[in-house]
Amino acid sequence: MKLVHVVGARPNFIKIAPVWRAIASLTPFEQVMVHTGQHYDVNMSDVFFVDLGLPAPDHYLGVGSGTHAQQTAAVMVAFERVVQQLGPDLVLVYGDVNSTVAAALVCAKLLVPVAHVEAGLRSFDRTMPEEINRLLTDQIADWLFTPSPDGDENLLREGVAPGKIHRVGNVMIDSLVRLLQTASRSTVLSELGLEPEDYAVLTMHRPSNVDSEDALGDLLNTLIRLSERLPIIFPVHPRTWQRLETLGAGEARGQLRLIEPLSYVDFLGLMSQARIVLTDSGGIQEETSYLGIPCLTLRANTERPVTVEMGTNTLVGQDTGLLTSRFHAILDGDDSWDRRPPAGISLWDGHAAERIARIILETLGRE
Repeated sequence: MKLVHVVGARPNFIKIAPVWRAIASLTPFEQVMVHTGQHYDVNMSDVFFVDLGLPAPDHYLGVGSGTHAQQTAAVMVAFERVVQQLGPDLVLVYGDVNSTVAAALVCAKLLVPVAHVEAGLRSFDRTMPEEINRLLTDQIADWLFTPSPDGDENLLREGVAPGKIHRVGNVMIDSLVRLLQTASRSTVLSELGLEPEDYAVLTMHRPSNVDSEDALGDLLNTLIRLSERLPIIFPVHPRTWQRLETLGAGEARGQLRLIEPLSYVDFLGLMSQARIVLTDSGGIQEETSYLGIPCLTLRANTERPVTVEMGTNTLVGQDTGLLTSRFHAILDGDDSWDRRPPAGISLWDGHAAERIARIILETLGRE
């Protein structure tokens, strides 16, 4: 039997790696990887394959950037040809990027079964393109692998048949657990002249934060002031670089240090030793909760509420006053912000991918 994995953006690579390995070790199925090219530069794509020990993709669609409609349509046109050529028994899609929903739609039209890894997450904010991708993918997928109880609840409320839902845990944490020791040997701290827990890490790329000059300007001014107390290291996403340059803010100011995107291992090494993490990324909310690092999320909502309920995550949105007060509370030793051991979130144990592989083996094996 033939399984096809579809990836397109940096978070997908982190999620596919443990699933690919688990299926290779536990099942007899042939695996094929399709890279849509949604993220296509070396720092956002190639280096991740090296860090994560993934083979080169079997098919590269090269869709590149564009509007959401252009990108989704380009993936659909190119991926349809691949599916017709390969005739897969199952296609696995990951996360919530445009490549995810595009591939799922192609398979639904061609009557090819689809498994969605990281199903059921909801921010309940339909202004986010990712929320639309999540909702549509989950409605047409045949197997839904959820990372946490809220995912199951969301799917059941939306009318998904219970037999399609499989809570397996978080494959992002599988990659983190596997590579954390390797990341501890990264030289990124010494290269940047940093000491453990004596800096903060920032990531920011959401349209709500970077597309508005006013919102981005206010955030930058606040971050510069906060960096006077604790240096803030900012690996800048290519999309954000463009916005910063348009704003005339493409250079470091104060102790807000702008650097190029890092490989997965180097970023994990940097993040795991940080005192505070500030982000608008979904995956980083999960990783900091597992690592026990205080995280201030620059969003008004999250599709990962378990990180707020059981982890170290606090939503501050674009409220620069709240961001400032929380940042200082952490540094002032507020008891609720002490660095803590990994959060006890069910099935976030480094073995989610093995559960996925066993379910696929048991189900397809019977068929």
